[in-house]
Amino acid sequence: MASLTLPPAPPNPRQDAIDLHKAFKGFGCDTTTVSNILAHRDSMQRGYIQQEYKTMYSEELSRRISSELSGNHKKALSLWILDPAGRDATVLKEALSAESLDLKAATDIICSRTPSQLQIMKQTYYAKFGTYLEHDISQQTSGDHQKILLAYVGIPRYEGPEVDPTIVTHDAKDLYKAGEKKLGTDEKTFIRIFTERSWAHMAAVASAYHHMYDRSLQKVVKNETSGNFEVALLTILRCAENPAKYFAKVLRKSMKGLGTDDKTLVRVVVTRTEIDMQYIKAEYYKKYKKPLADAIHSETSGGYRTFLLSLVGSH
Repeated sequence: MASLTLPPAPPNPRQDAIDLHKAFKGFGCDTTTVSNILAHRDSMQRGYIQQEYKTMYSEELSRRISSELSGNHKKALSLWILDPAGRDATVLKEALSAESLDLKAATDIICSRTPSQLQIMKQTYYAKFGTYLEHDISQQTSGDHQKILLAYVGIPRYEGPEVDPTIVTHDAKDLYKAGEKKLGTDEKTFIRIFTERSWAHMAAVASAYHHMYDRSLQKVVKNETSGNFEVALLTILRCAENPAKYFAKVLRKSMKGLGTDDKTLVRVVVTRTEIDMQYIKAEYYKKYKKPLADAIHSETSGGYRTFLLSLVGSH
């Protein structure tokens, strides 16, 4: 369930473009108006607004936002106006660039997306940047981490809810043999099962594993693997079991302790608002006994805070 709130009557994209242009004009930018309009338009409406803006003012809305806003507010809005696949592609390109390398962010985006989302995103990535996602992954990663990411973006997985209990039991046994039962770890088996099976199947495997060996598969992954390879396996497993709980945890980590990891906070809020933010908020409250909106409120300020809270919603 999305947390995005839209006006009762469908807004007119041309009028929105005019209002945005007015907000940019004059001395200083009226950031409140800009946020109020864009934070309450869905992906399609934002697309229409950008077309109208370009037609009327012969410049890209994204460019204007870049020159009028600054800091995290600018980053959040610039990502928000993109369509979901374009946004994922943009975040990935930055995360896989030598000067801003962030393998955790890249792993998070890839391993928490459905096969159909990955498919569209790969096409968008190539169209936008003229290079294949697989090529950039190969350039910036190595070892088992590289193998699992390449397999995950390359293998079309089933997306339905049905699972075959026989294969589930078989996979649980194979993972036991590949990990806990042997000295060292057979990473190949972990990569094969985690990248070829659907989320519903992986959730069933985790449950079967616990039932058969009285151990949590997440704990096994933590004991048997390390580094970004471990991050990839855990992301796949957590998203298979409960994506909202996974993202609640990522958000919590971004705001815990000293300072705020704004990059992660922006990425998760902006990419999940139109998908499952209501569920994430519920999971956040359940686990941390504090509304997500309150946590964001105390970690951010100014127009940036207002914008994020408009997306997340207070209820």
